[in-house]
Amino acid sequence: MEIRGIFAWERKTAVQLIWDTFLEFESPDYSAQGTETFRNFIWDSNIFDTIEFFGAFEDNRLCGVIATRENKHICCFFVLAKYQRQGIGRKLWEYVRDNSSACVITVNSSPFAVPVYRRLGFEDTNIEQLTDGIRYTPMQFVK
Repeated sequence: MEIRGIFAWERKTAVQLIWDTFLEFESPDYSAQGTETFRNFIWDSNIFDTIEFFGAFEDNRLCGVIATRENKHICCFFVLAKYQRQGIGRKLWEYVRDNSSACVITVNSSPFAVPVYRRLGFEDTNIEQLTDGIRYTPMQFVK
């Protein structure tokens, strides 16, 4: 398993992995508006260029992605279904955590991922919110 930054030419593949995994696991918890809001977010080239992507590669195949803003806010964190529960998400998280100079790393977690983030050491900072159809719980990890 190799964890590394995603090259510019790999970004479309990374975003497609995010979208496909979102549709499988997250979208059922969202309204049509929420799904559309998320789609617009991940495919917006202006936003796209402000995000740093890291990937987990198994035999040169991208199997998981974590994306951050300024390496202190996680904005996407997805692992393909067939690779889940194998420690890949934890390795992606540890890579970001260990390479971030931030004392606090934040995330707005989907309902599906709240238990995952709690296992990784994140704590809720507020109750579940709803913005533009997106349900999320603000969370943080303090180093």
